Amino acid sequence: MIRLTAELTPAGTSYLATGQGQPVVLIHGVGLNKEMWGGQIVGLASQYQVIAYDMLGHGASPRPASGTDLLGYADQLLELLDHLNVPQAAVIGFSMGGLVARAFALHYPERLQSLVVLNSVFNRSEEQRAGVIARTAQAAEHGPDANAEAALSRWFSREYQAANPAQIAALRQTLANNDPQGYLTTYELFATQDMYRADDLSSIQAPTLIATGELDPGSTPEMAEQLARRIPGAKVAVLPEQRHMMPVESPRLVNQMLLEFLQFAHSRQNHIKGIVA
Repeated sequence: MIRLTAELTPAGTSYLATGQGQPVVLIHGVGLNKEMWGGQIVGLASQYQVIAYDMLGHGASPRPASGTDLLGYADQLLELLDHLNVPQAAVIGFSMGGLVARAFALHYPERLQSLVVLNSVFNRSEEQRAGVIARTAQAAEHGPDANAEAALSRWFSREYQAANPAQIAALRQTLANNDPQGYLTTYELFATQDMYRADDLSSIQAPTLIATGELDPGSTPEMAEQLARRIPGAKVAVLPEQRHMMPVESPRLVNQMLLEFLQFAHSRQNHIKGIVA
């Protein structure tokens, strides 16, 4: 078991870092925190320097200023990389973290080694958009855990929930403990920014993987396919029988996919460097 002590950047971002090798950054989803990545930290740290951090408004990181947009969340990651003296990193974003990873790829391409977007959103239908905006209103009125039970049923299989009651209870508590304003600012971006600079996605040149679960109702395989078509050379993976929280529910399966892609991305970059040299 890897036991880590969280550290802070000068701007107050709380992060964990372990392992040696190429840097890999993990960005969690809305309402969660860096602790969701335990399975990936264990699975990747033998080959990579793994960095997980709390997004603005989450965990032990500071609350975002009112009106903070996705660029502000990308700037948080930039400050973290600068603090760690990391010139380039593989960036893996889950759900809302996938939107942050996309924004980082668009605003700071020179700092991106490769991009992975897991279980994230793109081009929601009107019905999907109405549903998530309704949940935003509920969170504004009743707090971060207003939708907890419905969220957990979307995120996990019934079998996993039944077999892991302590973990599910801890996640429920994590949702309830979120700073209300930080959560709401983030959730509003999650609800409205799925098409953030969609016409510019073709400029992303880094090796890219878009992945989701076959049974993820909010981050569908169709969304993954549509997003991948916007990014040159992007790979798509749809993991059979997986729901939204597949990094937590099926870490070995997800880690195998990530390790294969990171190896591919590294080989491709070495090939390009060889051509340039």
